[in-house]
Amino acid sequence: MTPFANLLDRLIYTPARNTKLALIVDYFRHAPDPDRGWALAALTGGLSFPGVKAGAIRDLAMRRVDPVLFQWSYDYVGDLAETTALIWPERRTNRAWPTLGEVVHGLQTTARADAPDVIEEWLDPLDATGRWALLKLITGGLRVGVSARLAKVALAEYGKVDATEIEEVWHGLTPPYGELFAWLDGAAPRPDLEDKPVFRPPMLAHPLEDAEVAGLDFDAFLAEWKWDGIRVQVVSRAGQKRLYSRTGDDIGAGFPDVLDAVSFEGVLDGELLVGIDGDVRPFNELQQRLNRKSVTAAMLRKHPAFVRLYDILFDGREDLRALPTMQRRARLEAFVERHAPQRMDLSEVVDFSSSDELERMRAGARGTSTEGLMLKRRDAPYVAGRPKGLWYKWKRGPLTVDAVLMYAQRGHGKRSSFYSDYTFGAWRENPETGAAELVPVGKAYFGFTDDELKLLDKWVRDHTVNRFGPVREVEHALVFEVAFDSVNRSPRHKSGVAMRFPRIARIRWDKPAAEADRLETLEKLIE
Repeated sequence: MTPFANLLDRLIYTPARNTKLALIVDYFRHAPDPDRGWALAALTGGLSFPGVKAGAIRDLAMRRVDPVLFQWSYDYVGDLAETTALIWPERRTNRAWPTLGEVVHGLQTTARADAPDVIEEWLDPLDATGRWALLKLITGGLRVGVSARLAKVALAEYGKVDATEIEEVWHGLTPPYGELFAWLDGAAPRPDLEDKPVFRPPMLAHPLEDAEVAGLDFDAFLAEWKWDGIRVQVVSRAGQKRLYSRTGDDIGAGFPDVLDAVSFEGVLDGELLVGIDGDVRPFNELQQRLNRKSVTAAMLRKHPAFVRLYDILFDGREDLRALPTMQRRARLEAFVERHAPQRMDLSEVVDFSSSDELERMRAGARGTSTEGLMLKRRDAPYVAGRPKGLWYKWKRGPLTVDAVLMYAQRGHGKRSSFYSDYTFGAWRENPETGAAELVPVGKAYFGFTDDELKLLDKWVRDHTVNRFGPVREVEHALVFEVAFDSVNRSPRHKSGVAMRFPRIARIRWDKPAAEADRLETLEKLIE
């Protein structure tokens, strides 16, 4: 555990991306197998221990510490692993620190009832940093400023290969990645994944800024609608089928209706949507099915999913990514006509005669389940990553309302000591009393600077009127200008509405809370 604990400790205090990369590469170079493979799994979110819940860690800490003292400390620190690591009373022991491999094996093989005793034995010989690293590993969510993508880039640097090669083998491998490290060390050939339904790194678009519009040769681009769903990749190889998100997460378990309809071999790129006969429903209906390991028959009937296709990477086993956009489009149209895939249709090509006409269509996109337009160079190959000048997303402008801060909660990682997650509301008339009241309409945790965060944190502490565990209710006195992409009806929320991608555009220190927007204003924006 010592090298892993030191790695996490250094990562959390290192803001620079290149320095984080160097730390991870150095760890891969010196850590033994299988520890480095388990560390990689932890950094990329590939480790979980469902047999140990957060409550078990809390109960374990209160075996050693007065419960009231622990609760006060936890409320102040805001992070269970950090609180337990700091408050844990050290006992002298001759036990050595466990290795990372021993910890993973122990957690995978120990019965749930026995896990607290095993964890207690591991905690005693560790110092505060070691305890923190162990508990972070157990509870998940390391939050050390390392994304799965960054860890894979570090792998590529370690093995001196292109990052796209790592992505293309990643989903065919499992922790502790002995086969992967053997290849990167030069001790074995690249893993053979020819017959596995692996994820292919997607091609991404740059936002088209207003300043770039005048200088863009629109005739060189194909235009399509940008649909308000989630980007997916449909993969079928050797009888195995997968549905991946744009980040490579396997989401097929939540969309069996889509996977059951796959009767071809190939790799297709598109947008996952909810609707019937091509009629796209609002994003919040799709959201009902996201992040689920299984779905009910009722949910499948109420929110049927389909994929709107706009590119093809493999036709059967033929790699088409080097072809220009227009040739791939022709191949995709022929593929769809040949296979007639169920629960899939073709993204419409938008005809236009001038950039002004395209601008009018983009501006009029609101209310059509689209976010704007996609522009793709007609001669562009399908290139992994975000190459400049080949694909653009030309989104419609955001909507804004003024909302009142209602609740605040501590953040995570380096924000764990700050109240940085904010729930805000709009005014409405109470149906029983007729008095004005606030109802929550959204939550945001970004859009402000570090200096503004310090001011907001102090304001929350100075204006707290009630506490609910880690959440503080505040005086209804501070107004945020909130930007968001759209708003939809939502029976799950008291207000009856849900914002799409809310973020704080401005802190209205100057505006009285009574002048913030009413719920009716948001309801008029529902598409």
